[in-house]
Amino acid sequence: MFDIGFWELALIGVVALLVVGPERLPALARTAGIWVGKARRFVSSVKADVEKEIRADELKRVMKEQAESSGIHEIVEETRSSVKESREEIESTRSELEEYQSNLSGNSVTDEAPSPSESDPRDSK
Repeated sequence: MFDIGFWELALIGVVALLVVGPERLPALARTAGIWVGKARRFVSSVKADVEKEIRADELKRVMKEQAESSGIHEIVEETRSSVKESREEIESTRSELEEYQSNLSGNSVTDEAPSPSESDPRDSK
């Protein structure tokens, strides 16, 4: 965390021994250990809170993407249904045209074609 090596700790220990004295050094070390433990717990708590917020943001982003994809899914389904309706309309029109064509071809075989003089109204004048 602070990148303190062995020699730095040894130097701090020697200075503390000279300043505090050998009688109070164990109590000071115990108190320092307690404070270091509290600081580590605090840092790990803050780190956990930050990670929790990051996960919450990721979850919100995923939920937003999923909502957008469900909207796209609805659009795709609407498009499929409209294509299906169009296909059905085309098929019904096709069957009507085939029926009409068969009726026309049946009438042209049985009916005689009118002669040009009968069908031309200009000749009657």
